[in-house]
Formats: sequence, C-alpha cells, structure tokens
Amino acid sequence: QVQLVESGGGTVEAGGSLRVSCSVSKWTSAANCVGWFRQAPGKEREGVAVTKPAGGIPRYADSVKGRFTISQDVPKRTVYLDMSGLKPEDSAMYYCAADPNACYALSDEALTAGHYAHWGQGTQVTVSS
Repeated sequence: QVQLVESGGGTVEAGGSLRVSCSVSKWTSAANCVGWFRQAPGKEREGVAVTKPAGGIPRYADSVKGRFTISQDVPKRTVYLDMSGLKPEDSAMYYCAADPNACYALSDEALTAGHYAHWGQGTQVTVSS
C-alpha cells in the first residue's frame, strides 16, 4: 500500500506557472509508477504525465508536451508537476496516482487512469483568462 497527498494547487492567470506536489508515503513496489492525472467537471479523468521514480523517460499527454514537466525528489519522497504556459483549459482537479505496473513500458498506455491502483485526493488548479 502507498498513500499519496497532493498539494500546491491554486489559481493562476493564463500564461502563468504553477508547481503541484505529490507526497508519497513510502517507496515500495506500489509506487513503481507515479503519474499525474486531471479531471475537469463533466469530463473523463485524463493522464497528464507519468514517470518511474527509479528512473526512466517520462511520458506526457500531447496537450501538455513542452509545457509541463514531471520530476521526482527521491529522498523527499515527492513527485512534482511543473506547469508553465498555463491555459484556461488546463483548469481541473489534479490527482497523483501510483501503481506497480501501469508504466511498465512508459507508452501511451501508461497515461490510462484505469491502470492505476492508488490515488490521492486531488488538488484544484484554476487558470483564469
């Protein structure tokens, strides 16, 4: 089991930047894969970025490539999502998720929310126009 706690959400103007953080209770096999997902009202949860904290090339959704960066601080047990060039359509609840196997291949399949077993409560990001 692993517990995930997101923080750092807020309101930012379009074009601005924001960092959200995911605190991971412990590095176990349950957190082999850690990803960021988002869900806007009335829409399905979508993958934003995923990574293997132990090492690997992150995977990003096309909509955020070049604007968002996922990274990790292993000693601090934290995974970050740095967001820049924010757009109103980036507004959503952002969730951190972990799974033992979801990002085995770090393909687009790794961005599928249904593959992740452990979820945080989410942090709201609102981008004003």
